[in-house]
Order: sequence, then structure tokens, then C-alpha cells
Amino acid sequence: MPAARLLTGAGLAAALLLSTGATAATATTAATGATAAAAQAAPPVSAPVAGLPAALPAADGGKAQELPAMPPAFDPDADDVTCTAASKEQAKKQDWSRQRLDLDRLHQYSTGTGVTVALIDTGVATGAAGLDGRVTAEGTAGDDCVGHGTFLAGLIAGDGGDSPRLAGVAPGAKILALRGTDERGQASADLVVQAVRQAIEAKADVIAVGVALTKRDSALTQAVADARKAGAVVVAAAAPDPTTNNSSDETPSRTYWPAGEAGVLSVADMLPAGTRPDTALPTTGIDLAAPGAGVVSGGPRGDGHYLGGGASVAAAYAAGAAAVVRATHPDDSADAVARRLTATAYPADIPQLDPYAAVTTVLGDAGSGAPAKAEQAAEPVTVRDTSSADRAMGRATLFVILGTAGVLAVLWGAFVLPRARARGWRPAGK
Repeated sequence: MPAARLLTGAGLAAALLLSTGATAATATTAATGATAAAAQAAPPVSAPVAGLPAALPAADGGKAQELPAMPPAFDPDADDVTCTAASKEQAKKQDWSRQRLDLDRLHQYSTGTGVTVALIDTGVATGAAGLDGRVTAEGTAGDDCVGHGTFLAGLIAGDGGDSPRLAGVAPGAKILALRGTDERGQASADLVVQAVRQAIEAKADVIAVGVALTKRDSALTQAVADARKAGAVVVAAAAPDPTTNNSSDETPSRTYWPAGEAGVLSVADMLPAGTRPDTALPTTGIDLAAPGAGVVSGGPRGDGHYLGGGASVAAAYAAGAAAVVRATHPDDSADAVARRLTATAYPADIPQLDPYAAVTTVLGDAGSGAPAKAEQAAEPVTVRDTSSADRAMGRATLFVILGTAGVLAVLWGAFVLPRARARGWRPAGK
């Protein structure tokens, strides 16, 4: 009978210790989860690394689609150039980038209707497939010889034409085409400044800059500041798109403009694994990463598709995300929109764009408060540190193990030893 009571007491003690350890672990997990929820209330489409194969998947998630490449620019030294020909190929399936951004689900909530995105690049063909009727062009921007600007416009606001699953992020938005390059796609600060000024005059809600300049320009700095004061969300490629002449191994890290200007969302390209391509030019101060390799879109001629990539592609996706956020949260300031895009991004070394979360997540005052000062960029998101939570979990587990071992030792000493002594230390049954 005493032995039975002893066993009962030992069991209760062990249960108490296990309950205490589990409570500590649960509290730790809850605290960590609350931190994650504050950064992003909606789950990401997929983790940046977990669950992906070791080898880089093809752009369409399976067998590679054989599509012509969309060039970012033509050779400036060539004696003569021919405009990018119409693609004779059609994409057979939705590419990985749209799956990663969960656009099918996003479009159930917002398509960016009522928002105008000014796109500063090589121009946009006003009659391009999937964009017809929603593009206006300033000056010569309606003539896109390179085709790159039209390609980006399809990612921002294209409706997919005969392939609705290849629609852009904001297929209900309008595009204001502005030229930031010459006819061969070579960017200049003067042209970008002029384009930003035109976007301000047109009261564009979002300004997307697909080009990246190597030198800072005082006139561009002022134009960007004025655009932000006018209430526009300014999104820019974090670096120039790589060409055959680029070698990222030999290029030192540097800041590019206008991505480096205060308050501009600087967007870099990423692969399906969440990492930047090996050919991407190194830079710092990146706010967001978005798909920027093996991306499918249309061009200025015909209804065929092309493959493109680079930071300009990622910036186009981010600009489309800004458009759907502005349509869903029309009372938010430009700074609040930028903060929403970064605060709801999937946590990683570089936060990864999640337009669905940006539209649907309910943010507190920290995410939708007063605009930042003109000279300050939107507050960046940092990857949450779980080291303290991991240590607390380890201590809780160790406490349970040691406590249980102590109970077993007491049980052995109080129950087994007396019976062994009574038998004269002979084994049971002898």
C-alpha cells in the first residue's frame, strides 16, 4: 500500500514537471509566433528554400518553356539594330513567378482597378496584347522598339489576353508609358528626370522605374522627392539588368539610382530558391526581392510570349503589388503602402514580396501610421531573431529531462532498495 501511494505520488510529480516544461515551451512558441504574425499575418505561398529540389527548377516549374528572350537593351555600339521581332511561341502553362506570388488568389481580392502606374523604361506599345485600351503614352513612349517596357507592363497590368493565368499583378490598373531610355534602351538621367516629372503631372499613383543609373543626379534626387510629396509610391530596380557584357564577379557592389534615393522601394531579382541569380550585379540597400528569372510576358508585337529576367522584372512585380494595395487601401499614404509591402513580405535575408499578404493582412499603427519624413526611406523589415526562443525551449526541455530523472531516482531509492534489502540482495524469485 505505501508502495502504491509512492508510485501515485511519483506519477503526479512527473506529470507536474512535464506540464511545467510543456507550458514553458508553449509560452516560448506563442511569443515567437506572435513576433512572426506581426511581421506577416498571412502564410507565404512557399518557403524560400524548404521543399524545393536541390537543382534549380525550370522557369515553368517543370520542363522548360522554349520561348525567345526579351532583351533589356540593344548594343549601343552597333551600326544598325532591328526591333525585337514578334514571338511565334506561346507559353503552355503558368510560370513559377505567378505561382510564387499567388496571383490567382490575389485577384479574388484586388486587380488594381482605378490605379495608374507610370512605367519608366523603353516605352510601351499602346496596342500590345493584353494591354489594349489601358495604356497611354507620353511623346515617343508609345513606340517600343526594344520591347522591354511592354514586357514589364504585362507583368504589372496585363490581363493575359488568351492566357488569363499569365495576367500581371494588377490587370485592372492603367499604364502611363514614359521613356527613360533612348530607342536602343540606353538609359539617361535626363530622360528619367523628365519622365518622373511627367508622372507627377499626370498624378500617377505608382511610379515604376525599370532602369538603374550608375551615378546619382541632383535633378533626379529632387524629382523623386517631389514625386513622393505628391503622394506617389516610387519603385525602382535595385540594379541594372545583366547583359552578355556583365560579369558580376568583377563588378564591385555599389548603389544604383533612383533605387538608392530616400523613400524609393529598391527591388532585386530572385530565383525560385529565394536567392539572387549569379549574374545579378551586387548592390546594397535592397528593400524587397521578387521573381526575376525565367519570367513569362508579352511583347509589343504579336501575341506570342517571351522569357525575361533581372531586377527590372522584379520591380515591375512590386509596382503591380503597390497598385493592388492602393486599390484596396485607397486612404493609405504612399509611405503606408510601401511599409505594407515590406511588413507583409516573407521574412528572409531580403524580404520576399507577397502581394496577397499585402492586400489582406490587417496591420496595426506601426504598419499604417503617419508617413515617414521625406528624407527617410520606408523602414526595412529585418529577419526575426529566434535565438532567445530557442534557448528558452532548450532550457524547458532540459528541465523536464532532469526532473523526470530525479523522480525516477527517488522512486528507485524508496521502493526498489527496501525490497532488495529484505531479500538479502538476492534476485527476485530466488
